[in-house]
This record gives sequence, C-alpha cells and structure tokens, in this order.
Amino acid sequence: MKDISDESINKDSEIEDTTEDNTTPLRCFVSSVISGIIAFGAYSLLHSIVQTYGAKAITSHNPVVINITTAVRTLVMGIVALGTGVFSLVAVGLFLLGIQLTVQSLKKA
Repeated sequence: MKDISDESINKDSEIEDTTEDNTTPLRCFVSSVISGIIAFGAYSLLHSIVQTYGAKAITSHNPVVINITTAVRTLVMGIVALGTGVFSLVAVGLFLLGIQLTVQSLKKA
C-alpha cells in the first residue's frame, strides 16, 4: 500500500483554498441564468410530452399492454419533471448565492 505523504495533503488543501476564491457574484448570476434556461427548456419539453400523451389514447385492450404503457408514460414524465425541478432549484440557489456574495463584498468595502 502507498503511504499518504504530507506533500499530497498540503497540495489538496491548496486546491481547496483556490476554489473558494473563484466564486464570484458574476459567475453565480451567469450560472443561474444558464440553469434557468435549461430548466425552462425542460419545462417546455415536459409540457409537450404531457400534451402528446394526453392527445393519444392507449388503443389496446390487453391489460398488460395498458399497464406497461401507463408505467412508461409515468416514468418519462417523472424523469423530465425531476430534471425540471432540479435545474429550477439550482438556478434559484445560484441566484441567492450571488446575492449573498454581493452583500458580503459590500460589507467588506
């Protein structure tokens, strides 16, 4: 087994210190806008999927086919809805982080 040396531990702590310095309000706001655009696209996709599934009825009389079709439709809508929610929450969180960083920088000045 390899021994962990003090040099590798010091390098890891230096990397952590530099990543905190890269967080700026501008970067947070730009990332929030990008995440919001992706969330809006996912919402539009979800709306389109729901409209398509609502317009097309299941034409089979076989209960197994009906159950599988219903399960697949539910899974597709659920996955897209989950993606929409995740990107929406990330957009809000990044926006709030940008506000927090702006307020902190104004307090320092």
